[in-house]
Amino acid sequence: MSSSRHRSIGIHRQPVPERYFVLARLLQVVALLLIACAAFLSIRLWSWSPFWAVAVSLAIVFGYSATLAVQCTAIRYINRADPAPLATRLQLLRAWWQETAVAARVFFWWQPFWSSRFPDRIASGHSRQGVRGVVLVHGFLCNRGVWTHWLPALDARDVPYCAVNLEPLFGSIEDYAAILDAAVHRMEAATGLAPLIVCHSMGGLVVRAWLQARDADRRVRRIVTIGTPHRGTVIGSQLPRRAWLTNAEQMRYSSPWLVALAQQEQIDRRRKFVCYYSNCDNIVAPTSSATLPDADNRFVDGVPHLALVLEPRILMETLTLLGSEE
Repeated sequence: MSSSRHRSIGIHRQPVPERYFVLARLLQVVALLLIACAAFLSIRLWSWSPFWAVAVSLAIVFGYSATLAVQCTAIRYINRADPAPLATRLQLLRAWWQETAVAARVFFWWQPFWSSRFPDRIASGHSRQGVRGVVLVHGFLCNRGVWTHWLPALDARDVPYCAVNLEPLFGSIEDYAAILDAAVHRMEAATGLAPLIVCHSMGGLVVRAWLQARDADRRVRRIVTIGTPHRGTVIGSQLPRRAWLTNAEQMRYSSPWLVALAQQEQIDRRRKFVCYYSNCDNIVAPTSSATLPDADNRFVDGVPHLALVLEPRILMETLTLLGSEE
């Protein structure tokens, strides 16, 4: 969509505040260091063995793939008693490969270098009154760059949007409510309507904490959660506890924080949620932990955690919800 069209409908871009670039800067350093180390070792080893030069370089850059393999192996065991369909070994193999590729794109490019490529698209004046907007909320150890696949699609459909950054990285989930509240307020002021909120992973818990803290049920039309650990996750639960990892501790399976949050929620609030969950989610396990009672829970077969954000079906169905007045 051209810039002239943006001016004609009263759209202006709002830059992402600099104070929210902490994760982006950190990921830039990590990505460049990994590439530099891989290149250095490749040059040193090439004269000895081109094969090992390439193998060592790939192992450095894609070492995280081994962790993903362990996760994909573990979830088949964890999900044995879950009511959702159990993933086949072939599905898990495909999920591992898919997540390896998506993680490289998200953590080596989108989040470190493109987190501000698509600034918030907010209506100005009264030209966009009555057009429902979207607020996007990312998950744990991510930033707004994770929505790089979504923002052009919203742009193409002339949908106002804003994507938040949740920092500090390891803060308490309820403390992020102020960031979300400000984003919702901006969208309400711009459109005159309660927005649709779309969340990935921990982002869904931020919305639930915000709804509870601000009694904000009337300020949101619907909430779409994608791979959100509504009841927590056992992945990583065996690792030593760390007091400074506040949000990670809150997301442990059946944590006291999650139990207390669920006890405070009414049925009408949960009915606002559309929850996407997958049997190949390598972060949220058991599978049904990504569902909510009384919500519209939608099963996605064979897609891993980060790749859920790129799932075409979820994007299309969310855009359908945006135009629905149900």
